Amino acid sequence: MAEAKFYKVSATIISQQGKCEAGHKVGDKYIISDKTPPGMCAWAFYTIFPFVSALQVGGSFPWEKDKETAIVACPDPINQVVYELRRLRN
Repeated sequence: MAEAKFYKVSATIISQQGKCEAGHKVGDKYIISDKTPPGMCAWAFYTIFPFVSALQVGGSFPWEKDKETAIVACPDPINQVVYELRRLRN
């Protein structure tokens, strides 16, 4: 049986409203492999984790135009941070 390919995923902040308590801002970028990236808000990480997991094993989302990405927002509706997740194919 062939071993499944495991991809790293980048998480780039593409939008931020209000005051992020973790200090995240547009342009911040994290590379996610098998651990939570240093400095990333735990609430945001727990929110994006299911999407990251799918991208890491080659999955995609039917509502996304680009099958290599997912757009996901942190759970704070007032001070929202939006991430673009991108599968890295290298």
